[in-house]
Amino acid sequence: MNGIQGCPHIAALVGLGDLASGPLRKFQEVVAWEARRARQAKTVGATRKKVSIPFCSTCKVPLPRPFVCLHCWYAGCWRSGHVSEHLQESQHIFCADVTTGSIFCSECKDFVYHARVDELYRAAVVTEEEKQTLFQVAKKPRERFQSWVPTAHDVVVLENAATIPCQRRRGLLNLGQTCFMNVVLQCFIHNPLLRNYFLGDKHNNRQCKIEEDCTCCEMDKLFAEIFSDERTAFGPVTFLVTTWRKSTELAGYQQQDAHEFFISTLNNIHSSSRGSTNISCNCIVHSTFAGQLQSDVVCERCGNETSTVDPMLDISLELRGKPGEVVAGENTLATCLKRYTQPEKLGPKQYSCSKCGKSGQEASKRMSIRKLPPVLSFQFKRFEHKGDKSVSRKIDTRVRFPAILNMAPFTTHVVKNAEKENTNGSMSAYPGPITMYEYDLFAVINHEGQINNGHYTNYARYEDEVRDFSSSSGLSISLFVQWYRFDDDKVTAASLGSVLASPAYMCFYVKRHLDYKPYTTPSYVLKRENEVAREKEIEREKELSSIKELEDALLATV
Repeated sequence: MNGIQGCPHIAALVGLGDLASGPLRKFQEVVAWEARRARQAKTVGATRKKVSIPFCSTCKVPLPRPFVCLHCWYAGCWRSGHVSEHLQESQHIFCADVTTGSIFCSECKDFVYHARVDELYRAAVVTEEEKQTLFQVAKKPRERFQSWVPTAHDVVVLENAATIPCQRRRGLLNLGQTCFMNVVLQCFIHNPLLRNYFLGDKHNNRQCKIEEDCTCCEMDKLFAEIFSDERTAFGPVTFLVTTWRKSTELAGYQQQDAHEFFISTLNNIHSSSRGSTNISCNCIVHSTFAGQLQSDVVCERCGNETSTVDPMLDISLELRGKPGEVVAGENTLATCLKRYTQPEKLGPKQYSCSKCGKSGQEASKRMSIRKLPPVLSFQFKRFEHKGDKSVSRKIDTRVRFPAILNMAPFTTHVVKNAEKENTNGSMSAYPGPITMYEYDLFAVINHEGQINNGHYTNYARYEDEVRDFSSSSGLSISLFVQWYRFDDDKVTAASLGSVLASPAYMCFYVKRHLDYKPYTTPSYVLKRENEVAREKEIEREKELSSIKELEDALLATV
């Protein structure tokens, strides 16, 4: 490959800026066509419609991966060389792999890259997916995807802003058995939604009106320290003190449970966020972690179904196996989720049917995920407590979990369709594009040792790196994800294999394509606008009061 933006021909084409016609327009059209065709192929089982398959214009062979000329309507084989022959004979320059958006230049005789072309590819795919999605709000069309273009004011602000690193690897000091806190904070730091929120100055600790014990202020200070130029380990002392004051059950220097600290910190961030409410809150915590669970209870006698929807911030999953015993093959994240969403029998004293009026009837209960959050957090129940927690044991069995997770089979819509159609959560039962259900792993918390003398460590995804490699396909660029292991103040590079083989206690996944509600203003924006309006009103009242006092003083002298 000619290197990033190394092809003069693609640079000249992009420099013309002609998106209404020419090769760039053709590129967007064929990418959108491929996105529609891929969606139709996934739903063919449900719709019973035929899916059009492109053929090579030379040998008439079906093309599972079409290459299309960007100067005419020729489509041809890549392996047989027909598309290359067409480019030479017709003296056309560019062809595109519509599946991946890769562009081949016949003049350079190589695949070429340009950032603008990559933006056009993503925009075309996302726009087409948004047209197909079934998730609408108030019968209004979804807002179209638009790339951010800085305004004149943004340019001035960016020019005067201080440059800070966009990624940072910095350890946290152990302040006395506080590894449970350090691993959770590292997962917060590497959470892209939390990072963008606090680095975007959505909460400024210097302007906060909460006088003390504000967890949002502590998060703001934490991100400022991590993304500063300082490279030595940071000690989150004030964060720990604030946690002790707001969550007394976590106070003291004894070892605590990382999951309990995680939930407690989320509640503290929520309570100190601007505009937080107890119902339909869209603060940073609920915008990031909040989803909905649906519980369906069916009476075995009359078939009456009762559904209940409850909020969730994370999902706790049971593990198979006895404490101290290693069980192979039974504990994967997928099988744990299947057990979580499988029907279970309720005891005779656990259910009373509201329709047939009979108590003690047999009933079945099934859980499913009604609303998927942007960030999914899973806890594996490794610690088993009996009685008054005087007897506690740890389940050491290994849990296998993937780097990419598809949550569609565990959603309420798919579970309901699977029961009716007996499709077992097949691809044809998914509403909307499959990418709306895909999650990427970005952090893992591990617990090593026994329950009373164990130690917490964690892995976190650092950044995407582009590296060169050679292959027979001609492509020589690939996207790699770099992982790091955090053991308090020690930070070391890690491989994805070591991450997936670690003794996971908690896993964090982020959605590949984020959902959003159009025409909705976040609560913190409304809160800030109300505060500004109130401050102006108070200033106006003070000004009027001063004028009246001056007038009274003048009248008194007359």
